Amino acid sequence: MLKIFPNCPQALLELLQDINGTYYCQHGKETISVLVLGSDVGDYPYYLKSVEQIVADYHEKRETIFERYKEFLEHVEIDEKINRHVPLNERLCFADCMNNGGTSSLYIDFSPNEAGQVGQVVRYVHDPDSFAVIASSFEEYLQQLMEGDYEFTAIYEEEF
Repeated sequence: MLKIFPNCPQALLELLQDINGTYYCQHGKETISVLVLGSDVGDYPYYLKSVEQIVADYHEKRETIFERYKEFLEHVEIDEKINRHVPLNERLCFADCMNNGGTSSLYIDFSPNEAGQVGQVVRYVHDPDSFAVIASSFEEYLQQLMEGDYEFTAIYEEEF
């Protein structure tokens, strides 16, 4: 993963060493699916992606925000700190929302606009589509989690 994302925050690397993902990931003989992360979208917690899932995302999402939305860009909220011309796969997607991703994801942004910071955490939400910076770094994001800023209260049990 460091070959693809050499600036990956040490805190994320350590988290992935301890828990290599919580979205249908194999841990010993068990497959787990546990919501462990929150964001400013309160009732929609996130799964931590595994290294393998992060690398797979890198190979799939090559379009830019501009390319994806060019026909209706004026209807998409994009934080001024985010460079809309950088391919999505150049942002490290470390978490997907409880509804199996696609609807909301969390990214570490290594190529922000001048107003942004390298390493800022970006939250993408679909319908209505928006991209917002929710923390200036992964470490700040973790601190917000610990302080309860991004708590989630809903726990959903899936029937198997």
